[in-house]
This record gives sequence, structure tokens and C-alpha cells, in this order.
Amino acid sequence: MSDLPGWLVVVDLQHVFGDPDSPWTAPRFEEVRPRVRELVAAFGERVVFTRFVAPAEPVGAWVDYYAQFPFALQPPGAPLYRLVEDPGGARVLDAPTFGKWGPELAGVVGGGPVTVTGVATDCCVVSTVLPAADAGVPVRVVTDACAGSSDDDHRRALHLMGLYAPLVELTTTAEVLAG
Repeated sequence: MSDLPGWLVVVDLQHVFGDPDSPWTAPRFEEVRPRVRELVAAFGERVVFTRFVAPAEPVGAWVDYYAQFPFALQPPGAPLYRLVEDPGGARVLDAPTFGKWGPELAGVVGGGPVTVTGVATDCCVVSTVLPAADAGVPVRVVTDACAGSSDDDHRRALHLMGLYAPLVELTTTAEVLAG
């Protein structure tokens, strides 16, 4: 068992965000994977992976979203939605929303703290981090274990999340592993 505090949440480390031919690719996806693996190993049994999946039937504003990205209207088991890492015995939570914070994730991680990695910094990561912080959960975002839809968008999202200090702490893989 690790002596690192809380839980590691790995947001949407899926083929659809790592495939260079995908409209949703995060260009630095492959660069962050080794750091995510290190963190997963360090947190041991306290790891949750999330997956973005399309709804069976989009409603509301999602109708227009999927009109723009019809390739993504595939079932949860489709290859594009598979995780790129074997989650082992870790929990895997699926959601048809950008943000993964909700009753299911809160039920796993409790009052935290949570350490967050994954993709895309400027979409699913920020959409998960801010509601968790708003719920009073201490959140650490591992800046070098997240990838954005572009370097500029990654930096802007980190800046935004940093504005939520002390609820949200920006950190690095080395700092987390140092304890």
C-alpha cells in the first residue's frame, strides 16, 4: 500500500485522445503516459480511471455537438473508447459528459484528496477538477501528467485551475512521488 495521500484519478486516457488521426487528439498524449504509469504504480489500489463515452441518444446541446463529431457516436465498447493502459484492478467509471465528478466518483474517493492526471487538460480534466474542488475536495493537478488539445490550451487550463488555490494545487509528477 502506498503512503501517498488520497486517490489518483486518471481522466480519459483513451485511444480517441491519443490517436494522431482523431479530431480529438491531444498532441502530447504519448509524452504524459510514462508519468501517468509511475503515478498509477505509486498509488497502488487507490486509482480510478475514467472514460468519456457517447450517450446512446444525445439530448439538449449534445445533439449539436455530435452533429459536429458524428464519428464519436459509437457504443462504449468501441475501440476508440478503450483505455490505452490496462487498468488492472482499478475502478473504471464511464460518463457521457466532459466532467467526471459526480456521485459515482465522489462515492469512490470520498473527501479526497484527489490527484488528477489525464486528457484533455482544457476539457475533461478542468471539467472534473473544478466541480470536485467546489464540492470541497482537495485537488492536486499533475501538470506534467496532463495533455491538452494544444500546448496553449493546456497552459490556459492550468492557469485557470491555479486560480482556484488553495482548493486546487498545481504540482508535478516528481513532487507527488517525493511525498
